[in-house]
Amino acid sequence: MILRHRDLEQIALVALRCARVLMQCGSSVRVIHECGALLAGCRGVELLGMRVGYASITITLSRDGNSITRMATVPPPGVNQRLDQAVRTLVREASETCMPVAELSERLDRLMHDVPRYPDWLVVTAVGFACAAFAGLLGADALALPAVAVASGAGQVLRMFLHRRGVNLFVVVTAVALLAAFLGGLGARLSGSFTQELALVSSTLLLVPGVPATNAEMDVVDGYPTLGSARAVSVLMVMVFIAVSIWLAQILLAVRA
Repeated sequence: MILRHRDLEQIALVALRCARVLMQCGSSVRVIHECGALLAGCRGVELLGMRVGYASITITLSRDGNSITRMATVPPPGVNQRLDQAVRTLVREASETCMPVAELSERLDRLMHDVPRYPDWLVVTAVGFACAAFAGLLGADALALPAVAVASGAGQVLRMFLHRRGVNLFVVVTAVALLAAFLGGLGARLSGSFTQELALVSSTLLLVPGVPATNAEMDVVDGYPTLGSARAVSVLMVMVFIAVSIWLAQILLAVRA
């Protein structure tokens, strides 16, 4: 069957949409390439190339002498494991059943709205307990742990507030780290803790970019050094802004490192 140019375009656009969502959810380049190849291969279309960049994705498809190239921008990446797994499952199902493009696009829309998210109060509470637990592992005394839990929880509230308003990632990191570090150090001082420095640092652990750092390493190992390097630079910049914010909090609280 000879596919028309319009048919190739529809396949390219839905493949880009799936790739875009996966990128936003924190997938590696290898996973995104595999999903693009599955969606093209089930329709007898050749995937000539797929370029996954930090801010854009480009795909080129070919069939029976027709070829097409399409590009889509990518919003700032985050982490959403539930949606990531749901999209991967949908792509596998679509490749096995050769699902019509319109149906695939419709189901992707539903996934974007229907995949459940944890309630905000649970996320804030979990972040607080996690940072307090890490503070204990790092050697903070018992008096500092409640301060770390409250400070990191407050930081997470500010993080969600700024993120939902589309504030720049590095501005968010700086503001959240400064608030959490200041509250953690102040709370530890008021509670009589002797590990104020550890409380101050531990309150910012919610910002450590673990998933992007892992993906940066995986992308380089898998043979995609361009995006891997871009992700590594982003991780490095986040760590720099966290460090600067901790330093500013130490100055405000007159805490010696």
